Amino acid sequence: MEGAGSGAALLGSADPKAAALNDRGEEADAKEGAAGEAAALGADEEDPSSPAARAKLEREKAERARQKHDEDEIQKMQILVSSFSEEQLNRYEMYRRAAFPKAAFKRLIQSITGCSVSQNVVIAMSGIAKVFVGEVVETALDVCEEWGDTPPLQPKHLREAVRRLKARGQIPNTKYKRVLFH
Repeated sequence: MEGAGSGAALLGSADPKAAALNDRGEEADAKEGAAGEAAALGADEEDPSSPAARAKLEREKAERARQKHDEDEIQKMQILVSSFSEEQLNRYEMYRRAAFPKAAFKRLIQSITGCSVSQNVVIAMSGIAKVFVGEVVETALDVCEEWGDTPPLQPKHLREAVRRLKARGQIPNTKYKRVLFH
């Protein structure tokens, strides 16, 4: 029994020949398995016409294109920010830091929808709200300038900005429900 391999001990076989054959069979299976895996991996790398190799090349190509695009965007932003005046730079920094409180926004969304929402929904909606507020403020600044007033913005500027955005159709009218089908 002592001369028998580990396969015999596992199988509980008393026959040393069977144990030796089993040990060789396990070794052969392991070698074939490793060779088969290497062949499968090597086949993808050697044969560019295989679907797996094409998919891998497409992924790598898309990743390189995305990285190049990201680098270009970063470079453009650096050029733009470096050309800002002191006032513009301060406004840009304030814009970047400004955010709605996530907990309050989550409560607001949940009270409107009546169900719980994920953190991703809260982040997306707060981003949309930030863009909306930016549109209203930008329009209000235009109104302030047209009326010959100087900032800071006053409520009359904001009301006029919202009125103009509604007139352009950028803000839906919430008072009246449109009947889509008669």
